[in-house]
Amino acid sequence: MKANVPPSEVDRLEALRQYRILDTPCEQAYDDITALAAFICDAPIALISLVDSDRQWFKSKVGLNVDETSRDFSFCAHAILSESIMLVNDALCDERFNDNPIVTHEPKIRFYAGVPLRTPDAHLIGTLCVIDRQPRELSEYQTKTLKALARQVVIQLELKRTSAQLADALDKIKLMEGLMPICSYCKGIRNDKGYWSTVEEYLKQYSNVEFSHGVCDSCLRQHFPDVARVLLA
Repeated sequence: MKANVPPSEVDRLEALRQYRILDTPCEQAYDDITALAAFICDAPIALISLVDSDRQWFKSKVGLNVDETSRDFSFCAHAILSESIMLVNDALCDERFNDNPIVTHEPKIRFYAGVPLRTPDAHLIGTLCVIDRQPRELSEYQTKTLKALARQVVIQLELKRTSAQLADALDKIKLMEGLMPICSYCKGIRNDKGYWSTVEEYLKQYSNVEFSHGVCDSCLRQHFPDVARVLLA
């Protein structure tokens, strides 16, 4: 059975893209988490799965040799519909999955436990999950540990995003350092490629500044003396 699409799907996908994590290389921090999840839950397969628009992509994986699968038969696409851990003790006895190709064929999933990855803005972008090829259950200790490890995945994602934002900010600061060539007459600014633009256009390239325009007192007196006599009385 194909999973429903979350009500806030557009915002959820935007939250996922802001992490700039999709299709990035393996990283030890994430691989350590899946290794721990597999070990503690005694599971042959463990994944950090990120649910994209039409696929689930694995940032880290243990016991699986593919990088992504279709969202249409993804267990994780069902798991992100709720903040609670999703447990499927026997997929063949669950009407959502009993005819799923990854249940009836390789890797022949029978057991699934997935903890949604919840961002600080409450978007569920994927899961940390463990999978087995035989029916089973998780102990209370294993469940609590899997939830704790899922929180660590989100912390790693947040650290990566913060680092990227800081790097972008430093790049902007470097661009704004040093001498800034300004026209003595129109006050236009020349960029490093030799093109002239207004102050507004130049600053908008390197910041999120929005401009409003007015007239200072000196210019008001010079260009609009009648108005100045009223407003500046």
